Amino acid sequence: MFCSILKDDHIMLLIADRLLSFFVENFPSLEMMIIYGPLGLGWAYLCLFFAGYLKQKKALKTGYTRKIFHILIFMSVVLLQIVRGTAHVCLFGGLTTVVIFYAVFRGEGHLLYEAIARETDAPQRTNFIIIPYFATLFGGITSNILFGQAAIIGYLVTGLGDAVGEPVGTRFGKHTYRVLSFRGVPCVRSYEGSLAVLLVSIIAISLGIVGSQALVFTSTSIITIPVLGGLCMLIEAFSPHGWDNATMQILPSGVACLFM
Repeated sequence: MFCSILKDDHIMLLIADRLLSFFVENFPSLEMMIIYGPLGLGWAYLCLFFAGYLKQKKALKTGYTRKIFHILIFMSVVLLQIVRGTAHVCLFGGLTTVVIFYAVFRGEGHLLYEAIARETDAPQRTNFIIIPYFATLFGGITSNILFGQAAIIGYLVTGLGDAVGEPVGTRFGKHTYRVLSFRGVPCVRSYEGSLAVLLVSIIAISLGIVGSQALVFTSTSIITIPVLGGLCMLIEAFSPHGWDNATMQILPSGVACLFM
């Protein structure tokens, strides 16, 4: 039934029209690219270089450095969304893409690559840089198109809630469980990491409501926020390896849009 709905010409045209409208409305102007492009490119490079420096010079594990980069980029997106708007987010996202693919081009052994390529993902280290990148891109665009300003909830939950799980699991994870992986690379998460995702997601959702003009605290928020935090924990726990950057943007943003 779902497939037959998608085959309907009107539905497909509506999706295509909304997607085209989103890019037309938020495509950065030439002036924006000239003024803010070098700043965005430099900041994205600096974030990845900082993560690589911590791994190479301070012997920090990839579980930490990868998420340091992740947090810096997502928090930059949140700030841009609030202060400058979605067009600036799109520009910064494109420039971050350049930095990530430059790191992939340089490959194993390079400081930028080693900052975000997990050793445990071998021999698919590059794939698990690229897959989360496209998952992030898909999640961000979908959340903005479908849920507008509520997409900030997805940014914060993914940028903070999802990011905290791996470092906490790396440091404190004693009780592990397997998760689905489509590339044949074994992937485990820990209950300690999932608990951290729950707690930080609740904080992230609360910050998102404060930072968004479209969302408000209501009398039911005291229930809704912890429940949504629990949903975020489950999404992170059961999303296929590499795809939680998409699911943790789309689903929390959608729930926030409906109930907040």
